[in-house]
Formats: sequence, structure tokens, C-alpha cells
Amino acid sequence: MLGKQEIRAFLDEKGLKYEWIEHEAVYTIEDMVRLGLEENKDVAKNLFLRDQKGKRHFLIVIRADKQANLKELGENLGIGKLSFASEERLEKYMKLKKGAVTPLGVLNDENCAVEVFFDKDFLEMEKIGVHPNENTASVYLSPDDLLNIIREHGNSLEIVSFA
Repeated sequence: MLGKQEIRAFLDEKGLKYEWIEHEAVYTIEDMVRLGLEENKDVAKNLFLRDQKGKRHFLIVIRADKQANLKELGENLGIGKLSFASEERLEKYMKLKKGAVTPLGVLNDENCAVEVFFDKDFLEMEKIGVHPNENTASVYLSPDDLLNIIREHGNSLEIVSFA
């Protein structure tokens, strides 16, 4: 499993430019706002979901200022009924704990089973803030670099518009 130190080493090894901030554990966007971690940066809200039968798993990466209606989201993405996946599923597929969901978690998805849907609005941003697989730090990197990490790992990735 890649924890935050392994993620930092991974980013360094790839020669990627990033900003790293250590902080107390945060579990919600509200926690990040309270600490001022979203100021002048775009922070991702990450939702780990499953389909009605529990056969498919999805990581939805949207801007923190957006809301996600699961019914509409499932319909718009052609998936059907969506619900939040359990902590057990999160651990099984991405080796993450509740509160630490992040696109970098796909690096722990050995079978590339998690399908990623990424908010196209991030493409206009200079940086995107995500956890480095633990919620006691945030890493800010370019959306292109983050998307390339997901693609290179082999997970399904789709860029979509979220209202």
C-alpha cells in the first residue's frame, strides 16, 4: 500500500512539480475550509461509490463547491442507481480509510477496478488539491499530472461535466 510518504517519493521519482502541506486530520471539505487549505487553490471532493449490485465501483472527483445528487449522477453517467460504498469496500479496492478518499488511491487499486469520473472544470485550474492517501496532508499538483497518474496506472478515466 502506498501511504503518504510513498506518494511523495512517487511524485519525486516522476519529477512532478507539487506543493505539499502537512496538517491535522481532516474528514470533510468543511474541515479543510476551517484550516484554510482551500484558499487560492481548488480542492477536490472525492466520492467513492458503487452501483446497485455492488459489482462496479466509482471514484467521483468534483470541485469542492459542487453538490452531487447521486440519483441524477447515476442517471447522467448511464450507471443507474448509485450509493456510497462501505468502508470495507474502500479498504478492499483502494486501501484507504474513511476521510482519506483521493484520486491517488487508484495507485493502490491493483486490479484497476475503480472507474474514475473527473470534473472537467478542474482542467481550467492551475492546481488541484488532494490527499496523498492519508488525510493528514494535502498535495497540490496540476490537473494534467493527476490525470496522467490515473491513466498510466490503468484505471478507467472519464472527464465529465458536473453541475
